[in-house]
Amino acid sequence: QQISWTPLLVVGYLFYLLLGAMVFQLLEKQAETHFRDQFQLEKLKFLQNYTCLDKQALEQFVQVLLEAWEKGVNPEGNSTNPSNWDFSNSFFFAGTVVTTIGYGNLSPSTVAGQIFCVFYALFGVPLNLAFLNQLGKGLNAHLITLERWVQKPGRAQVQLAIFLTTGTLLFLVFPPLVFSYVEGWSYGEGFYFTFITLSTIGFGDYVVGTNPNKHYIPVYRSLTAIWIVFGLAWLALVFNVGADLMEKFLQIKWHKPDFSLAEGTATKLEDEPEQPRIHIPS
Repeated sequence: QQISWTPLLVVGYLFYLLLGAMVFQLLEKQAETHFRDQFQLEKLKFLQNYTCLDKQALEQFVQVLLEAWEKGVNPEGNSTNPSNWDFSNSFFFAGTVVTTIGYGNLSPSTVAGQIFCVFYALFGVPLNLAFLNQLGKGLNAHLITLERWVQKPGRAQVQLAIFLTTGTLLFLVFPPLVFSYVEGWSYGEGFYFTFITLSTIGFGDYVVGTNPNKHYIPVYRSLTAIWIVFGLAWLALVFNVGADLMEKFLQIKWHKPDFSLAEGTATKLEDEPEQPRIHIPS
């Protein structure tokens, strides 16, 4: 007899959200208050140094800066900054649309561009999911090949360890080194950007190729978009493995054995060959 673990999962999910809300509030609220007070102090200092301006004029200028940022124009630098809509940047933006990352630092400003973006995403998101699904199947087939090579007890655990280690190095450990060198970020900031991107969370606080004071090679963002696609497939497979293991844990944890069938079940298990305990979903 099996007990439904759905209510437990719902309660655990809500508890996880509440826990996250409390921790984020504890860590970030005080810092936000400090930055807000510091910003107001800087505005007062600016008005004191430039007496030809009044508070209303300054607020209007700040509004202009905010609108420029919302339109994807970096207020730093000058009009010679590279365009956000050259081919390389447009290719990168198209990738963030179909992968649903949506950094938020750049978006279409024309009505035609917005309408096209809607229909582009309407067909592009399913196409991207189908592509990632096929890519995941390819990775899964590779894992099956590894399992055939490893003819030892616990081979499922070995192939999973190889898969996790290789993917972690290629998609989470080495890329932050590149981003740190090119963007001038710390390794921690690069790692944060890497995970936030590949998990499709995409806050937009860190985006590659947006510093007006740096000169990037033309294909830099295009290569980053390709890395994102393959990294998405790997991390999605990792998330699927984690979800599969969590579901199996809950099913085992809340399963009541039927003792009337215990003897027959034991006999059946003895007759069946040992199966890998960890299943890699496609």
